[in-house]
Amino acid sequence: MLSIEKCRVPENVILARYRVTGAYTDCYATEISGSIPLAEFIFAFYTTSLFKLERLILKWTVSKPSMDAQARQLANGEIENFAAWHVEDRNENELLMCDFPGRTRSWLMIVPVDTASDIQTRLYFGSAVIPIRNSKTGEPSLGLIFRALLEFHKVYSMLLLYSAKLRIKSQQKKYAI
Repeated sequence: MLSIEKCRVPENVILARYRVTGAYTDCYATEISGSIPLAEFIFAFYTTSLFKLERLILKWTVSKPSMDAQARQLANGEIENFAAWHVEDRNENELLMCDFPGRTRSWLMIVPVDTASDIQTRLYFGSAVIPIRNSKTGEPSLGLIFRALLEFHKVYSMLLLYSAKLRIKSQQKKYAI
């Protein structure tokens, strides 16, 4: 769908720690021409029209407002909190965000790709949902709401990554000489 592929969470990335805990994890990837820094991917991701709609919903439903200027600060590593998330972990190629209740994680990663014809960057977006103990059985469970929304989540994840890719491309054209 839209040049986005579903893939396995790569080994040795910060999101992979949740694969081994029994959490739900997913991962989507796409490639884009050029050498894209992580900061530009983060900023593009959190400032797409689609994500701005999510930010607006968070502002009104859980009183967690955010602005594009804060997305830039997050991207540049100047702040640790953005809207309903905080930075759980970060390195030069990855960002892992945790939501305020601590149930979900959002992960972004860039990987440079050298091809015979040009330089490209592989963009990754993934999620983790942490199970909770069922009060009746004691077994870990993702919960009825998440299971009901899982198919929507998958499509939404692909659309978010695709939107970020389009935003980066539009910025590349804007600054091309």
